[in-house]
Amino acid sequence: MAGPILMGPFKMPMMRDFVPKKVQPWLYVFIAAVFQLTGVVYLGSMGQMVGTTPLTQEDIMMIVFFGIVGVNMPFPFLFRFKFHFTNKQLLATHATIILICNFIAMYTTFMPLLCVMSYMAGFSKLCGTFECMSNIQLWMTPKRDFTIFFPFLYIIVLGDIQMSSYVAAYINFLYDWQAMNWLVIGLLCMVILIIVTCTKQFRFMKPLPLYSMDWLGCLLWSALLLEIVYIFNYGEYYNWFDSNNICVVTLALVPTGYFCIGRMMHIRHAYIERTAWNYHHLFTLLGLFLVTEILAAAPDVLQSIVIRNVLHYDSLHTADLYLFGVLGILLGSWFTWQWTHKWKLSYVRLIAIGYMGILAYHITMYTIIMPGINIEQFYAPTIAKMFGETIIFCALTIYLEEIMPFQHFFMGLTIIGMIRTGVGQAVGSAIYSFGTRYFIADNTAHYAGTISCVRAGLLEQKHQANLPQIISDFMLQMQMVSVKQLFGITCVCGLAFVLFLLVYDVPVRSSLKKMPYWEALGRKMKKEMKIL
Repeated sequence: MAGPILMGPFKMPMMRDFVPKKVQPWLYVFIAAVFQLTGVVYLGSMGQMVGTTPLTQEDIMMIVFFGIVGVNMPFPFLFRFKFHFTNKQLLATHATIILICNFIAMYTTFMPLLCVMSYMAGFSKLCGTFECMSNIQLWMTPKRDFTIFFPFLYIIVLGDIQMSSYVAAYINFLYDWQAMNWLVIGLLCMVILIIVTCTKQFRFMKPLPLYSMDWLGCLLWSALLLEIVYIFNYGEYYNWFDSNNICVVTLALVPTGYFCIGRMMHIRHAYIERTAWNYHHLFTLLGLFLVTEILAAAPDVLQSIVIRNVLHYDSLHTADLYLFGVLGILLGSWFTWQWTHKWKLSYVRLIAIGYMGILAYHITMYTIIMPGINIEQFYAPTIAKMFGETIIFCALTIYLEEIMPFQHFFMGLTIIGMIRTGVGQAVGSAIYSFGTRYFIADNTAHYAGTISCVRAGLLEQKHQANLPQIISDFMLQMQMVSVKQLFGITCVCGLAFVLFLLVYDVPVRSSLKKMPYWEALGRKMKKEMKIL
């Protein structure tokens, strides 16, 4: 069925008539939330998977990174899919792909297959989420205002990341790691049932063909990102360049990067066009996202060491932190909406406030780390971290839309996603992992003299403890001191960075560009393809 786009009050012509109009957009919010909840392996299940499968922690993280890169790659193709397939076809197909990937992931430990499944699931995850959110955008903001749209979108995206780990932790405690996959399969079956029963085939324009899509370029850029991620993910595990694996992958970066750039420079419809890299402040945004990911990687490494190795809290206690992370996301999204939509104030000041939130997390962690602290003392820092991270993600994405025309905006999302969803997290985790290993070794060398054979004997008599227990307690103290040092260094660097932002400013217009209507965008794409 085809028809003109509706320019009046908000309607969803793809929905069947028996579905109440007030329920229709909320169904798509639910479907988008389910898409964002999905994966192939789940970080909340990592502990059980490492114990029950031959996969290492680095293997599981690599599978997760394949999914993260997969999420980042469909952006240049999204409108081509939207203008070729119907809403029902897209949602049903992508839900089915993710369902199949989750089912296969439960019954195999073959690393290459799991990586491919994770990439496919991530690719479909973004396509399904975009199809949902693009159809209810006018419901959220009739004027297509990104200062409203992106804060709401990041509530779903970032909130689901937290909730998936929270749900996985509790399900693993009651059942096993496969139960999370079964839960996701059940939710996807519910989504497919809603799509089949509540939607119908609807087109607002004739379908555009799918030619002139640079699939090879997509695969090349994916390979380049995954090679970089591989180096930083497995660097500590293989002791960096002492390993042939790391050396081979590092050398592979040269030809892969050469083919990516060469294809971008010489074909007409490149996956990422050459002109998309030329916009002012684009590389500044990439740097800001890299700093954000490095600062945000601390909980994955440093906080985990304190909570699990020093304080010995189990997964159920740490799972509660994810709920407070959701609270921080809600507060950050609300504050960004107020700042950009209501108050219309400087983006640089807003970004500085976001970094202050993350910096407050690091300062608080530096001050509270000590033996025997309660898990409740981690709640406020977690809220502050997610508050700041949400502000930065929302503000920088809104600002990206301002500096790039819509023609290149989705390519720009892929460009910043190279840092935001993948490489940045891997680099940050590698830096903290290397720093932890270095400082533990350094502190152990400095303070090992305090437990020499003579002193160890005296301590053993004084505390009535055996030597292995004394050494074990000593190493726990070294871990705690090393983590504290890293938090302190991060605080100093982060404070200097925030002070730099506070003295730097750029002009901000009081009104931002609006996203064009889909029919107008489709006509423009037809002209570019020389169909009209």
